[in-house]
Amino acid sequence: MKHPSRSLLLSAALLGAGIAGAQIAVSRLNLAGQEVQSITLYGAEYASEAVLGRFVRLTREGQIVRVQGYGHTLLLPIDEDSQRATTAYNIVQIDTARVNARAATLVNGNLYLPLDTLARGLGASYETGSLKVVDPRLQGVSSRAGKDSDRLVLDLTRDVAFSDELRGTTVTITLRDVKGDARRYTTRGAFAPAAEVTRDENNLKLTFALPPGSGYRVYRVVRLGGARLVVDVGPGVPYTKPALLERISRPLIVLDPARVEGLGRDVTLDVARRSAELLNKAGWQVKLTRDAQSALGLNQKLDLARRSDVYLALDLGRFPGSNRGGVTVYEPSGRSTAQIVNAVRGGAEAPYIDLAVGNGGGTHRLSELLRGELKGGGVSAKAENVTRVLPLGEAPEAALLLELGWVGNADDRAKLGVDDRLQAMSVAVARSVATYLTARVTNAGRTTGTETGANP
Repeated sequence: MKHPSRSLLLSAALLGAGIAGAQIAVSRLNLAGQEVQSITLYGAEYASEAVLGRFVRLTREGQIVRVQGYGHTLLLPIDEDSQRATTAYNIVQIDTARVNARAATLVNGNLYLPLDTLARGLGASYETGSLKVVDPRLQGVSSRAGKDSDRLVLDLTRDVAFSDELRGTTVTITLRDVKGDARRYTTRGAFAPAAEVTRDENNLKLTFALPPGSGYRVYRVVRLGGARLVVDVGPGVPYTKPALLERISRPLIVLDPARVEGLGRDVTLDVARRSAELLNKAGWQVKLTRDAQSALGLNQKLDLARRSDVYLALDLGRFPGSNRGGVTVYEPSGRSTAQIVNAVRGGAEAPYIDLAVGNGGGTHRLSELLRGELKGGGVSAKAENVTRVLPLGEAPEAALLLELGWVGNADDRAKLGVDDRLQAMSVAVARSVATYLTARVTNAGRTTGTETGANP
């Protein structure tokens, strides 16, 4: 014996609800590319809450059902009189507009919604048996120049999920699963004169440069028949960011020249001062731990090390009876003396934590840059590791010890008396630090908020 079909069972249930069979029929619906069941009720096609809930968000609020999807919000009254619900004289709210349209109704205790009303409110195309949601596509980018901000407008076929991110001075807006052409746009604006659309797998990315002293904001405008993503850029837009990211854009360089007697001149301080002058002129923030007359105490020095983005100690090798000589760049090895640094490097997670504490890769990169710059200036430098140097262990990011030579080595002492050699080492320090931090600032990113999604 064959079991009755689902259609027959549903028809029986509907008839049991007191609705005349002549006024209702079970039908099939292609809903956004999927075959589902629908019903024809007094000549109008309806789908159940269970079916539609896979595509839009439905919330019952008393005798009102709220429908949210593709950037739109609909409020439909629930009329238990099914024949009255199917008339086009009910008041339905679509976003902020109130229109006459079919209402929702109950069939055998289950909620059903009219497909033509949904299509009208969601910006979909509908004909009996088929409801199609328009593919998300970027149709174009337009612009408007303003006095203190420029505006970029992304025209879309419908609302989409997006995220925005700032890395260095580049803003990237990612449109998820959106079709469109990759191209470059030019504007007449002073703050956003150009923008570029590129494709990254299934996503589109809009990028533009953020001018100094400017902020930006991104917001959506959803309307019937499409959507817009609006981007305002310029000094008229407040620029807010976490304190940590403010530090990334203005990093702290700490130069710690050790005091070494017996050379006739203070070579570590000389190199530190010259490097600091070059870095300051280029706009970097530099602090020295001492001058010719006074020096910071250990606790003050450690505090600077903990706040540093680059910590560079300058010293001279000195050990009685040693025959060592030459310039050496030391990288700290082993566990850090700072508990928080060890915790993060051991896997602790927190927002932006990778910007607060480096994993050692920055130190190695700075070491390579410094040795390369020294070589370019005619100074050969070895690379070695060092442990138990307290300030290096407290620095959360890049930290090095630059040994300028050995006090007990006659050749080193003679070289350290040559002004051109000290200048070459000073330039090497400044260039390597600036190169390292420039790359770090560029790569340091922030997501201005959680990814903004389009419903569903």
